[in-house]
Amino acid sequence: MATFPVGEKTHQAVLPQQPALESVGADTPGSRDETAHGQPATRRHTGMEHERGETGGERTTSRRRHAGPDATAPGPAENGNGDVPPHNSPYGGGTGAGRVFVLAKDGAPLMPCHPARARQLLDRSRAVVTRHAPFTIRLKDRTFADSEVQGVQIGIDPGSKFTGISVMDEKKQSNHDGSTSTVRRGLAAVELQHRGEQIHRSMRQRAGYRRRRRSKNLRHRAPRSHNRTRPKGWLAPAVRHRVDTTISTVRRLSLLAPVTGIHVESVAFDTHAMSEGRPLSAVEYRNGTLAGTEIRAYLLAKWGRACAYCGATGVSLNIDHVRSRSRGGSGRVSNLTLACVACNQAKGSLPIEAFLAHQPKRLAEILREMKKPLHDAAVMNATRRQLIGALSTLGAPVHTWSGARTQWNRNAMGLGKSHTIDALAVGHLDLECGDAIVRVPETIHIVNATGRGSYARTTPDRYGFPRLHRTRAKQHYGYATGDLVRAVMPSGKWAGTWTGRISVRASGQHSLAVHGGRFNVSYRHLRLLQRADGYAYATRVEPTLGTSREK
Repeated sequence: MATFPVGEKTHQAVLPQQPALESVGADTPGSRDETAHGQPATRRHTGMEHERGETGGERTTSRRRHAGPDATAPGPAENGNGDVPPHNSPYGGGTGAGRVFVLAKDGAPLMPCHPARARQLLDRSRAVVTRHAPFTIRLKDRTFADSEVQGVQIGIDPGSKFTGISVMDEKKQSNHDGSTSTVRRGLAAVELQHRGEQIHRSMRQRAGYRRRRRSKNLRHRAPRSHNRTRPKGWLAPAVRHRVDTTISTVRRLSLLAPVTGIHVESVAFDTHAMSEGRPLSAVEYRNGTLAGTEIRAYLLAKWGRACAYCGATGVSLNIDHVRSRSRGGSGRVSNLTLACVACNQAKGSLPIEAFLAHQPKRLAEILREMKKPLHDAAVMNATRRQLIGALSTLGAPVHTWSGARTQWNRNAMGLGKSHTIDALAVGHLDLECGDAIVRVPETIHIVNATGRGSYARTTPDRYGFPRLHRTRAKQHYGYATGDLVRAVMPSGKWAGTWTGRISVRASGQHSLAVHGGRFNVSYRHLRLLQRADGYAYATRVEPTLGTSREK
């Protein structure tokens, strides 16, 4: 991982977070906690509490306050540095800036700090950048033994396509009536985007290539036996990917933050009831759609022995997939219909909306008979126990919670629905005692699983024949595809400084992707910021924000 030299000033654009609303000091005399997550320290010789970074009478560097956007519900949750409430007042609810991960001198994780504090540590050459996504700094003069670490917790809201992960902490506060309540603060939010659908399509494409080469009697790999045994707990690669990427992300966060507990939402879906759209009784569970009949007899009775696309009768009828298998359609009976030979061949793998665009009434009738796919629910049921078992190997205690409790906490706090907010609401909150979620990170780290490239040595065409031979070396002139780099273009249309990910070429003229497009740049003008790790990183604003607890 790349680090900055000691004497180099850190540019304002290095930190991905938005500029802080308040400027805070980097030192906290009287406290061993470098990142200001301990108790409020007392100023020397005055007996007064610290506010906004005063350090024992020494003058801190003045900074201009950055104007934030117009306040909307919920308002900013930051008061001072946002870590401790001043003058022993309760925490206020709302949104706050995402925290920056901090490592000690020996590499041990410390409590995340405010972006303004990270800027001051970098400006004073007391820290260096060790990772850009998620942004992480390492202190140069403070070890783990010299710091006070309260610990953080991780909340996980698993999903089939997206998984929400929240890094949060909980603190005790005294209320005005003398009681004590727990407040939960979101420090960082991660939305993990899985690529299970991409893996599924790639494996089907590979199977199609092999099947065609066997039928054409070309050089091929012989088919394997279908009676192979699978180990206990085996999952399909596209399904196993959901577990692996979630564990990989949580393990990486455990190396960047002091994780003391993991809270995961464990939900089992009733696919039979979901397919019917209503609760079922015990007898109805034993009698499904095809009880006492067969698929062809059921379809003939359902569609009146006529073609569902043209209405022809008295002709040979084929069973057709409304949503073709090549486009992700399933083999459920709700996705099957009857079609004459002409319509079956004309439709092929076309989407049903395009094939019946000129017949809107018939299209609406067919779509009404279709039911919602159950792929996502089946994936969640298959990976639920596997995920919990894998999380237990990370060393931190794992707690499982129901989806109803997550929904109850979210609605009680007035928060919207999203994967990251659900991850923040996972776990126990005693609402009667005043427990609440008082801060939601306003920025989300988008982590997209992209993979580490293909192991194939050739690129096939649409028929499976080799079209392009790839080089065996993945690194060229010290760079690999997916590396995060900074390019300094001296002249030309793209003159300036650019940051993005590259696609390498053997010639040394690499392709750099930035927000404005893509251009070629020589390796001589590049500087490595972070090695590719199989994930693409980005940030965006939390799209769903409601109001937190009203004071």
